[in-house]
Amino acid sequence: DHHALDAALTDLVARHESLRTVFPDPSGKPHQHLLQVDEAFAGLPAAQHVDEGELDGCLNEFACQGFDLATEVPLRVALFRLADDEHVLSVVVHHIAADGESVAPLFADLVAAYETRCRGEAPYWTALPVQYADYTLWQHELLGDEEDPDSLAARQLHYWSETLQGLPEELPLPYDRPRPAVADHRGDTVAFRLPPLLHRELAALSRRTDTSLFMTAQAALAALLTRLGAGTDIPLGSPVAGRNDDVLDDLVGFFVNTLVLRIDTSGDPTFHELLERVRETDLAAYAHQDLPFERLVEVVNPVRSLARHPLFQVLLTVQGAPAPGADLPDLRIGLETLAPGVAKFDLAFGLVERTDAAGGHGGIDGLLEYASELFNPETAEALAARFVRVLEALVSDPDAPIGRIDILTDDEHRRIVEDWNRTGHELPEAAGTLQRCFADQAARTPSAVALRQGDDVLTYRELDLRSSCLARRLAEAGVGSEDVVGVLLDRSPALVVAFLAVLKAGGAYLPLDAADPEARRQRMLAETGARVVLTDQPGSDRSGVSDEVVLLAPGTDETPAADQTLFHAQGHAQNAAYVIYTSGSTGEPKGVAVPHSAVVHLALDRRWQGETHRRVLFHSKHSFDAATYEIWTPLLSGGEVVVAPPTSLGADELEHLTADGRVTGLWLTAGLFNLIARERPGSLAGVRELWVGGDVVDPHAVRRVQEACPGISIVDGYGPTENTTFTTSYRIPDADADEIRSVPIGRPMDNTRVYVLDAALRPVPVGVAGELYAAGAGLARG
Repeated sequence: DHHALDAALTDLVARHESLRTVFPDPSGKPHQHLLQVDEAFAGLPAAQHVDEGELDGCLNEFACQGFDLATEVPLRVALFRLADDEHVLSVVVHHIAADGESVAPLFADLVAAYETRCRGEAPYWTALPVQYADYTLWQHELLGDEEDPDSLAARQLHYWSETLQGLPEELPLPYDRPRPAVADHRGDTVAFRLPPLLHRELAALSRRTDTSLFMTAQAALAALLTRLGAGTDIPLGSPVAGRNDDVLDDLVGFFVNTLVLRIDTSGDPTFHELLERVRETDLAAYAHQDLPFERLVEVVNPVRSLARHPLFQVLLTVQGAPAPGADLPDLRIGLETLAPGVAKFDLAFGLVERTDAAGGHGGIDGLLEYASELFNPETAEALAARFVRVLEALVSDPDAPIGRIDILTDDEHRRIVEDWNRTGHELPEAAGTLQRCFADQAARTPSAVALRQGDDVLTYRELDLRSSCLARRLAEAGVGSEDVVGVLLDRSPALVVAFLAVLKAGGAYLPLDAADPEARRQRMLAETGARVVLTDQPGSDRSGVSDEVVLLAPGTDETPAADQTLFHAQGHAQNAAYVIYTSGSTGEPKGVAVPHSAVVHLALDRRWQGETHRRVLFHSKHSFDAATYEIWTPLLSGGEVVVAPPTSLGADELEHLTADGRVTGLWLTAGLFNLIARERPGSLAGVRELWVGGDVVDPHAVRRVQEACPGISIVDGYGPTENTTFTTSYRIPDADADEIRSVPIGRPMDNTRVYVLDAALRPVPVGVAGELYAAGAGLARG
């Protein structure tokens, strides 16, 4: 009955002043202004005819229209007609005029008014004892003057200022995307359900621990967020009804207040212990619940941002069983859920209890509202499922520490630990030491070019012979198994000869950089026990070595006899091949002993197969572990090392070297790559595969180089020195830079496994921050 419904809505607006209040602000300070009924409500518009498939879109569009609160009342209604006997009434109320608890009196009054209007009568309900304006005045009187230390406002301000001191500005949640500068508040929802049995168990646990169902759910959510990497200081938002007087129960208005409940999960407490903390926190907060949240934000004054909600980003609500709907003669009424695609917070977990036919625990309906600009739907679904999983685990064993809760499903654990680490690659049976692998390669391709610098070349046979000559001299100087030999040479073919000679003598080479302070070189020699140093200037101060060290010139300009016997000492794959010192970014530089097996596994990784790394430019400092790739990857596969001159390289020199040397494989630091991408992106034309790393790779720089050098493949290579140059790699697709927000480090190299673990060395779910752990063939010895 359209006429009766129109009259009932008018009655509703007349009964509740909050629905006909506007907030003009002529002087910049809004105030309440009450309109007469005929000014506030112009009547129910004619019903709009819609198809079933159009309904949701129409409802969402209607619900998401904004209000001009200075001139418009905070109530809007529309009627949608699906059939002659089926209609949908949309009632949209601005939050300034109503809260969740207002739905029940609003619905009840509307139904009662409609019923009487259908009979041609006016509603005969009891007059409301107060209106919302009375409540606002009472609230001001209750709180008192903040300047009065004895006032309720002053006491509660002091409590919250102390309680929220040092609150985290933002929880590190498992976001799928970086937080934008300004939140767009787009959202979506995920529904989930707790079965009746779990509902009963949660209620029983709450009774035993003298807590509420809300507290139990709150403790579970805090435990989950901690396990998802959010830390141990977890602020959750929670609304409280604010209807502290019975006279407010039947009133439509905004009474709800928001509390910030700060939960301490440190020390891996049991769930019982965590519940005690939650109970103590919540009871204290409830005792100080009168201070409006808006005023609290002003006083605490957190770092404000348009990107996130202040003081908390996760909300939790728990509601009791809703009152049943009301049917009228000739009219069946049902309430529909509306998902308008809005999210006020990053995450909002809502639980609604249900009762069964006997009035018992009928299960709990859950709804997770999430910001869709931060989370993917599958991530939100996983969060909801993990919340249920934690609740199940905690009721089954409330005395277990929260850190013991398994938040991974069996399928997730298998995928993360096993499936993503299926990197096994069997090497040739002959693979052992570097000198053995090189000797086998030299026997297969003796005439192929091994080293090139400008017009000077060394074939595999020549490199084999010259390194054997020097290896004999080293052996005569006493170099034996795993003895460390310092190598103080500029980048040149002689440097590669020296490295190989040290290995053939059974030793491990220690790259020394002439640019380093003498004290650093002295320390490195002393720590490694190196008694022999290979240098081309043994009489100069440049060596920086002590009197006890024997200095040998490499002698690589000598041309050995073609029939000279090759030399190499026997060794084991686990012997140290070289010692390299880390940068010392976390303290004093540390020497890392890298075994032969680690270098062999790197050089024979399947990523280098084919022609893309046939000719590799050796331009890194030999004291930098990128030189391991630049030298040994081509030499163990019959490729060619293109040796750059010892001077530092700019974009011009790099372009000439790659072009003249027909370089196919190249490594660049992220800093140099970004510079080239900005100034000379086309200078890398001809390079087939470019590896970049050492820092964050800029996707926009990648895009510029891809556009300037069609056909180039760019790979993000990541790895610490301790895992032999590269641990993981990611081949960056040819995509618009706007589609790639950040470049990942990719998947593990051959025979390498990587895990992201939490502080207790447990695998974390996808999207959760943790520490990266590596295991496998590339590991060095400290």
